[in-house]
Amino acid sequence: MNNTKKILSGVLALSLTAGFTACGSKSSDTGADTAQTTAQTTTAITVETNTATLAAEEVDVLAGAMDKLQDVELANKEIKWLAHYDLNPSGSGASKSVAQEMFERKYGGTITWYKTVWENRYTDLSTYVLGGEGIDFFPGDDVYNFPKGIISGMFLPIDDYIDMDSEIWADMKPAMDLYNFGGKHFNLVTSVTAEEICIYNKATIEANGLDDPWELFEAGEWNWDTFKGMLQEFVDDENDQFGLDGYWAENALLFSAGVPLVGTKDGQLVCNYNDATVEKAMNFQYDLFNAGLVFDRTAYSGANQEIPEMMGDGRQLFYIVGAYSIQADPATWVTKIDPADVGIVPVPSPADSDPYAVAKLNGYAICKGAQNPQGVALFAECNVVGSTDEGAVAISDRKTMDDFKWSEELLEKNKMINELAMQYPVVDLASGCSTDVASYTTQGGDNVGTRAALHGADWATTRETYADAVIGLVDEVNAELQTKIAELG
Repeated sequence: MNNTKKILSGVLALSLTAGFTACGSKSSDTGADTAQTTAQTTTAITVETNTATLAAEEVDVLAGAMDKLQDVELANKEIKWLAHYDLNPSGSGASKSVAQEMFERKYGGTITWYKTVWENRYTDLSTYVLGGEGIDFFPGDDVYNFPKGIISGMFLPIDDYIDMDSEIWADMKPAMDLYNFGGKHFNLVTSVTAEEICIYNKATIEANGLDDPWELFEAGEWNWDTFKGMLQEFVDDENDQFGLDGYWAENALLFSAGVPLVGTKDGQLVCNYNDATVEKAMNFQYDLFNAGLVFDRTAYSGANQEIPEMMGDGRQLFYIVGAYSIQADPATWVTKIDPADVGIVPVPSPADSDPYAVAKLNGYAICKGAQNPQGVALFAECNVVGSTDEGAVAISDRKTMDDFKWSEELLEKNKMINELAMQYPVVDLASGCSTDVASYTTQGGDNVGTRAALHGADWATTRETYADAVIGLVDEVNAELQTKIAELG
């Protein structure tokens, strides 16, 4: 064990029990064996995951979008996908995404899913790579991927397979530069969305005489100060009115100030543990805790779990979570908010800063030993066109409103939040550096590292305990990363 690990091992001996259990939604295939399943096909052009097919005029729109794609012949039509979820439609009446429909029609491409579960995804990836199976691609939006997957030799640079200066990729290049290590890029970023949003119940806001957060946002007045003020007006434990819920609210509020804990600069990792902006974000969270504005999950759930259903009956004010939580049939929404009353707004930033957003870089990593990297790159381009072409986006918008019962107003608000993430993205690499760095920072549970301030630990003490050791660990990862980049040539 190296010195930095020794320093931290005693501190964490009793606290590393809760950090890796909260994101259950990522284990959607729990209990399934790792196995290959063949891609399903359909005959009608469809979009998203339901039974509705496109109208005749929408077929023409999709054809126009495909004109933006490269006119090349794909010799190998199959691309092999390893993940805990399938890109092919699954279930009764399911249908293809716009991107997959374009990939199939333009290039004759098919996607073969190699099934894994969340907990075993890296073990299975290593097994397939070492076994020469020829897995082509892997999710690129996983915060655990980079740079760990590069150091372990699982991912290849993408630079040889796309032209980042082309019209298709021009808007995505700044996001891909966030995964620039030693001049090489490793994530085929196809879109940028907000990793977290702030959900509220408009009926609760109105009943308590509060300002609507979205109206504050439009007026340029949605920030940490107004966020805290609304919590102070609402919270009343004796009357079962609680403040902020959301297992990953800590990370969202940290990065909303604009500085990641671990980022990149000039192709190398940089640890910002001692950064003044990080300190400012942590002190804000500590103040929220001391003011009694943070929902005490352990006291009410008995298992340190979120209780977002309190949103539906007006007992919680804010819930910080990914938009995925309401991108489903409203009957399954964990918030239990009536669709007509669901409100969304960006996670607030400091009043004196730009409105930073925790960004989710949706995309794909090309695996070592990939048999068809060109096919992956072309499929990625189908994704980019599908998310940027005006006609294709309109099709997806209609489907979103049909599938999720979203109003046009809610749809446009979500777009604006995602555009904010595109304009002011913050991507943190601490979780992807190594298991040790993750455990001592963003993934170690409520009482460890950068998650502790929102649960009552003052930042000065936390920083004194962890900073030097974490910086040392990141330096070690950086050295390993630079060695691997040099090996790639």
